[in-house]
Amino acid sequence: MGTLTSCSFMPLNSEFRSNPVRRAFRERIQCHKLTRLRGTSCFFSRVRVPKWGKLKHANSSIRRCFGTNDNDSDKDNVGAVEESGADDSKSNVTTTMPEEERGFSSEKSTPPSTSHRSSLSSLGPAYNTFQVDSFKLIELLGPEKVDPADVKLIKDKLFGYSTFWVTKEEPFGDLGEGILFLGNLRGNREDVFAKLQNLLVEVTGDKYNLFMVEEPNSESPDPRGGPRVSFGLLRKEVSDPGPTTLWQYVIALLLFLLTIGSSVELGIASQINRLPPEVVKYFTDPDVVEAPDMELLFPFVDSALPLAYGVLGVLLFHEVGHFLAAFPKQVKLSIPFFIPNITLGSFGAITQFKSILPDRSTKVDISLAGPFAGAVLSFSMFAVGLLLSSNPDTTGDLVQVPSLLFQGSLLLGLISRATLGYAAMHAATVSIHPLVIAGWCGLTIQAFNMLPVGCLDGGRAIQGAFGKNALVGFGLTTYTLLGLGVLGGPLSLPWGLYVLLCQRAPEKPCLNDVTEAGTWRKALVAVAIFLVVLTLVPVGDELAEELGIGLVTAF
Repeated sequence: MGTLTSCSFMPLNSEFRSNPVRRAFRERIQCHKLTRLRGTSCFFSRVRVPKWGKLKHANSSIRRCFGTNDNDSDKDNVGAVEESGADDSKSNVTTTMPEEERGFSSEKSTPPSTSHRSSLSSLGPAYNTFQVDSFKLIELLGPEKVDPADVKLIKDKLFGYSTFWVTKEEPFGDLGEGILFLGNLRGNREDVFAKLQNLLVEVTGDKYNLFMVEEPNSESPDPRGGPRVSFGLLRKEVSDPGPTTLWQYVIALLLFLLTIGSSVELGIASQINRLPPEVVKYFTDPDVVEAPDMELLFPFVDSALPLAYGVLGVLLFHEVGHFLAAFPKQVKLSIPFFIPNITLGSFGAITQFKSILPDRSTKVDISLAGPFAGAVLSFSMFAVGLLLSSNPDTTGDLVQVPSLLFQGSLLLGLISRATLGYAAMHAATVSIHPLVIAGWCGLTIQAFNMLPVGCLDGGRAIQGAFGKNALVGFGLTTYTLLGLGVLGGPLSLPWGLYVLLCQRAPEKPCLNDVTEAGTWRKALVAVAIFLVVLTLVPVGDELAEELGIGLVTAF
């Protein structure tokens, strides 16, 4: 929702159809700022505009013109809505008169030109007064468009033979609230963009954001190499991300508390061989309806805390990685919204950008920093846990887990097989240290968040390294593999639903959304996606039997 700054009078053609409820009224209406004419009177009502969303100018006013014809006092004419930018002591008069009396034909009438043209110039057939006013109010409170006077100033001061020669203008933004300048580039795109940004601040101040994007539907590349570019202009109130609200802080706190609980629950579940039989039967046997006394789990909470600390530590390291990469680039991030999950302890966190990213390289760096930090800590715990699992002196600290657990990941199963040996892995249960479980869960969480889809870390990295079109292809492939259960095993369905509900939309473009991220960043992203696939691909029974990962019973 934009900030109200300007709204102007406009030509309005309205037609009311006859029916038993509505009065017969067919007359074209034109409002002009001039004088009273032919018995038509105009009244202004000043209405205080409330503060709503980003509607900051509370002292702005709405001027509403009601025309009354002497011949029929029951006929209502709807005027226009305009912000009062003039002195309150001055009186403006708006008149209405039929087009025929002004010398215009009904077919070739040309509305007077105006610098502020509204999208309501043609409302279509049959709207009553309330509907017309509703349309005007919706437009008034919607995203604020670029001031046409500023557009003319920007075209005169910024663009030209030495920078960018404008040949066409199109709407820009989600709702067409901005201006997209199309034309011919007259220099190195990075140098031209930097110059245009500096000139924009000098000409209009801190009022607009300028985006360099690929020209839509371009038929040929730029003669200097690379894609043809165009420049989009949006008001800062529209394009800048909004601040974090109080309710978001409250929700983030509640989600963090739930994540702590799910992490402790994971630690308790890892001690399944020690839990009371009635508790194990309740969670494993679907025929058991009566819940056991949960106080029986209290003695196991203390022993579950180390694993819970490990999972929470991985989550915090992940977020610290994002913030450390964003700080030098002066990019602001929101607080993390942790997503609890009873199988892994957590699905990670949703962290939003609270600044517009300067370029695609920054998007790749920030996106990779979180999973990289989390993966380093997770793999450290996983490796140390495997070493402790093979140490006879730590037998009392080990827990028994089904060997089928290691079939959930091709990469982690192979590493476990190489460390623990064939005899230990080719059994019904395997004795491992709790750090193995914490590291396994942490690596799985990082892998899920690096999937190349939506605004996950992997999706952002793909979008920054290879572009938005590449993200579409990667995203469709990822959804297909999740739907078939090829990635993530039993967690593929809940994770896919989570992405569809919360993370499916791609990230917004950077200010410089054209300059590529570089070869080494692309290679790093490609390697990361390859490792993600190896981590999330489960091991089939036949392959597991050959590799000695788990004990597979043949029927």
